[in-house]
Amino acid sequence: MRKWFFVILLVVGLSLLVAGGVSAAGPQIDVLEVDGTVNPVLAGYIDRGIGLAEKHGATACIIEMDTPGGLDSSMRDIVQDILEADVPVVVYVPPGARAASAGAFITMAAHVAAMAPGTEVGAAHPVAIGEGEISGTMEDKVVNDAVAYIRSIAEFRGRNADWAEAAVRESKSSPASEALELGVIDIMADNFDQLIIQLDGREVTLLSGRVVTLDTENADINHIDMGFIERFLFIIADPNIAYILLSLGMLGIFFELASPGTIIPGVVGGICLFLAFYSLGMLPVNYAGAILIALAFALFVAEVFIASHGLLALGGIAALSVGSVMLIGDPMFHINRGLIAGVVVVVFLFFAFVVRAVVLSRRMRQQTGREAMVGELAVARTPLDPSGTVFTHGERWEAILDQGRAETGEEVLVTKLEGLKLRVTKKQEEGGKG
Repeated sequence: MRKWFFVILLVVGLSLLVAGGVSAAGPQIDVLEVDGTVNPVLAGYIDRGIGLAEKHGATACIIEMDTPGGLDSSMRDIVQDILEADVPVVVYVPPGARAASAGAFITMAAHVAAMAPGTEVGAAHPVAIGEGEISGTMEDKVVNDAVAYIRSIAEFRGRNADWAEAAVRESKSSPASEALELGVIDIMADNFDQLIIQLDGREVTLLSGRVVTLDTENADINHIDMGFIERFLFIIADPNIAYILLSLGMLGIFFELASPGTIIPGVVGGICLFLAFYSLGMLPVNYAGAILIALAFALFVAEVFIASHGLLALGGIAALSVGSVMLIGDPMFHINRGLIAGVVVVVFLFFAFVVRAVVLSRRMRQQTGREAMVGELAVARTPLDPSGTVFTHGERWEAILDQGRAETGEEVLVTKLEGLKLRVTKKQEEGGKG
């Protein structure tokens, strides 16, 4: 009897283990969140996320995306990852978001493209990094290349290639309802839960030719977040953060040049500058704006060493203001105008204080050395008529009285130093009498 009890117990235990294994092997959806510009950091994150989804055997990898666009090279890396993925990739534009510029290419590349009401997709006309705009033959080359690329993606996914071309050539943009009607996207879902419901049972063909039926109804949701380093690098790629880092870097380096040996401002400023350069390298920077900001920095430094009475600093403020507005060449990546105004005002007040301190230091009477005796009192050790000897600063000096006669022990005022002789004048008594 005891033997059968152990057999039954073993069978029940194995059944529970099998049931647990089946439950653990249920469908899973991996979710990536994209909120910001398309840059190398984002491309690396999506590549890692899709790789993990493939490793997990996920039924789908959903990319929730809100982007104004970004670098063409990074966009192409992401598109390639999506097209070659061995897991169905769904791009979803959540409520209030957009898939502009590079985001339109990424949306087109998805196995399933979905948008929420109140969102938009398109405006994919290329903008040259570093120039702000392109024209002539170069514009034709860049635009035609982008058109061919987005049309090939749209045709491969069976989407509206004519609309895709218009998004590049004419910067056409469509709301979610129009995009669905024109065959740009596959699904319009009010929220993430509705998206999961609508995805269930859809068939997706992967690049290998394998047809996958999405099983999303009871799938576990697994969010794949950016790592700490990815998140940090992605945050500083924001135009406003890059501008703040650039401003702090300039001020730090200026402190170090103005007061050599302080070390900390120079180190912090150098780090901020390197981070700013990294960030600006992922943004459509207008070189003219960058040069103006560099000129502003040069003028600020020159103000410390040249007595311009603030003119160089004012020129630097003007160059900084114009350069800041021009720094980003794409209106989709603009720097907040309030931030620019705040930085310019802070820099102006800072340099106004510095210039004032420099001017006052230059006007201040010498406090040490021989020149410091001018304006000091001396005591006549011999009668001054007009020549004689006086005692001041612990030393005897030959002195010449400017007018009149001074008796021994009388106080006189040093007015000038001529070689090894002092020019003195009689001390004025109260009431103005000599």
